[in-house]
This record gives sequence, structure tokens and C-alpha cells, in this order.
Amino acid sequence: MNYGNMFTPRPYTPMNWPSTVVDAMNDDSTLLVTVTGRDRPGVSARLLSTLSVFPVTLSDLEQVVIGGRLVLGALLSVDDTVAPGVSKARLFEELRSAVEKTAIDLDMDVEFSKGNARVSASSEGRLHVTVLADPLRPGALGAIASCVARAGSNIDRIERLSSYPVTSIELDISGTDLDRLRGDLAMEAATQSIDVAVQRSGLHRRAKHLVVMDVDSTLIQGEVIELLAAHAGCAEEVARVTEEAMRGNLDFEESLRRRVALLKGLDASAIDAVREELVLTPGARTLIRTLKRLDYECAIVSGGFTQITDALVERLGIDYSAANTLEIVDGKLTGDLVGPIIDREGKAQALRHFAKEADVSLMQTVAIGDGANDLDMLRTAGLGVAFNAKPVVQEQAHTSVNFPYLDAIVFLLGVSREEIEAADLAVGDSGDSTESD
Repeated sequence: MNYGNMFTPRPYTPMNWPSTVVDAMNDDSTLLVTVTGRDRPGVSARLLSTLSVFPVTLSDLEQVVIGGRLVLGALLSVDDTVAPGVSKARLFEELRSAVEKTAIDLDMDVEFSKGNARVSASSEGRLHVTVLADPLRPGALGAIASCVARAGSNIDRIERLSSYPVTSIELDISGTDLDRLRGDLAMEAATQSIDVAVQRSGLHRRAKHLVVMDVDSTLIQGEVIELLAAHAGCAEEVARVTEEAMRGNLDFEESLRRRVALLKGLDASAIDAVREELVLTPGARTLIRTLKRLDYECAIVSGGFTQITDALVERLGIDYSAANTLEIVDGKLTGDLVGPIIDREGKAQALRHFAKEADVSLMQTVAIGDGANDLDMLRTAGLGVAFNAKPVVQEQAHTSVNFPYLDAIVFLLGVSREEIEAADLAVGDSGDSTESD
């Protein structure tokens, strides 16, 4: 049978059961499917493709291979947004029948049980593939598994890292090339509207890292220069130039100088007001707090201004920073800058400098940004993450995160939500991904 077209979810049509069938599973809203048997490439893809035609989501998924034997556990929940009011009993019975047929075809054993369950997993792979989705549906993950199988690779282990603010799944992969798989999965991720990151496995992943973040529209919401422009009465003019620069249609230094010139005569007290107006991106505190607990170094680089970034360094405990400096004379902005310009190349140079200061190799650096002026920095880092970025940035970065939660970055580092919460609980913190200040 050709399963290639099954990765695109199709409308669910229940069997023609008698009207007397009632939903007897109101208190058992999940179904655990456990499959065991001889491991080989393509097994996960085939099983997930079978699930993809049903209106269910993956609440949990883990896989382990021991002695050539695969154990795959999938905890399924009914997707009420796709099939509101569907009978869970009827749906799960049809799903059981379909999975049993697939298991027979694969010469695998399958077991079903109601309610919550977890599958223990322990294995290592040569590559780590992290999948972020909200929600994560079987068809999307099945497409990723199929892509891995076509590359001649094997999924040795699957583990859920988080269920909120996004669902994240980590797969340990063996038997493939990083660049090839990264390219293949990037195209599939775009098709499935999910985010996928591919990284090398090894001890270096557990070693000290340096994480370097852009500021505007990454660490904080919005653009500082636009906030200043609002105080100067030239917000629309500045916003137009900013958009051109972010899309890569205008040289950054030229655009910066044009925008700063519009601020000429603005009272310096407006900078204090803007500091009070700053809103951190949701999850920013959680990200930085978690990185510091891992003994990682944190840095910010900005095409904005030291008068703002210095305050963020103090507020958040950032280790390194680089930004431009507004010239102020007699309490007024002159419309000019002082010192070297932190532009696209300057951001990459700052990353290299910070890595040297932190005694961290470039392989162990992570760069996060959203604009065209971040591209050199994203390419220089061991992992460059386009965060809710423009298309030109997403196309050239190592991976993308298209969710508005900055702490989703920690899942790319293999840190689970449970580990974050346990660390917070141990010291009495209660930060979460809905935080904004």
C-alpha cells in the first residue's frame, strides 16, 4: 500500500455504527498505544501515518530501542477542535482496528490501555532532532519520521520535552549526515507548519554554552527606536525605515543613521520613559534564569542603544553586551551616534569576542535574532535560531522558532519543562512562559 499521501490529515469519517453506541469513555479521554517488535527504518513513520487520519493529538510520545527491539508508546487525546462531540469510544475503537492492521503488516505487537501513561526511554543518537509544534499532530511527526527514514537513518529514541507553552519532542537519530538531514527536515517542517532543529550529539551538548540574543523584537517586544520616535513625534517615518532594514532591502548603518537623525532635539528624559515602557518577550526571564543555572553565559547584541541595553544587563544579569550609543549634548539627542556602529558584521564580531571572553568554542554558541542584520551572527554561531523572523532570515538560519515564547529555546538545548519547573521549585521561583516583565 502507498502511504505517501497519508501524511496530510484528511477529514475523519466514522464507521456506520448503530445509533445505540454511546461514549463509555468520558472519564478515560486518552488512549496509550504501545508497539513492540524488531526495529528497522520506517517503522515509526508507518505507525504515525496510520494515526494521522484520526482527529487525535499526541499528548506524549517516547521511543526506545534495546537490543534491536523497538518500544514505541504514544499517548493520544481526541482533538475536539477537529471533531467536536465525537464519540471517544467509537473513535478509539476504529483507531485500534487500524493500528492492529498496521502492526500485523509490520510483524509488530501492539497493546492498548486507557488513561495516562509514560514510556521510559534511554538511548543515544549521533544527531538530535527537536520538533516544536502547537499542537503536535501525528501526521506532522509522521512526516518527519518518514523524512528520516528516506535518509537511511534510524530513530533510536523519542522523548517529550514539554507540553507547554509548546509541545516539544526530541528524537535521537543515527546513521545520517547533519547537513543533508537539516536541509531535508527544514523543507518538511515548512510544509507541516512546525519548527525543527537538527544538532550533533556528543558531550559538547552538555558543556558550557554562550547564548547571544538580539534585543529588539527578540529579548523585548517591539523596537526601541520606534518607542523613542513616538516621543519625538516621528513614529511613522521611523517605522517605514525600520521595516525596510529588517527585510534586508536597506543597508543597516544607513537606515540607522536616517532614523536617529529624526530624533534630533528629543529630550534625553524620553530615554528614561522608554526604559519604563519596555516589555520583555514572554519566557525571557525563564530562559535567562535557566541558562544561568546551567552555568551558561548570556549576552545581548543590539543595533539599538547602550542607554537601553545597559539597563537590561543590570535588570536580567546579562554577562556581555554590545550596542550603539546615542549622542546627547546639553540633555538633548543630537541626531547622531558616537563610537563604532554595531551592524550586521558587528554583531558577528561581538559574538566571536564574547565567545573568546567566555572561553567557549563557536560550536557551543547559540545566536537568536529576527532581522536581516542578525544573519552573520546566526551563521557564525554553532546554532543560529531565527526567532519569529522575516522569511529571508528563516531561510538562512540553522533553525526557526515561530512561537512567541523565548524560553522555547531551552528545549532546543535538550532541557525539559519538568527540569525547569523542578529547578524553580527548589529555589521558590514561579516564573513561567506567560511572564512579560
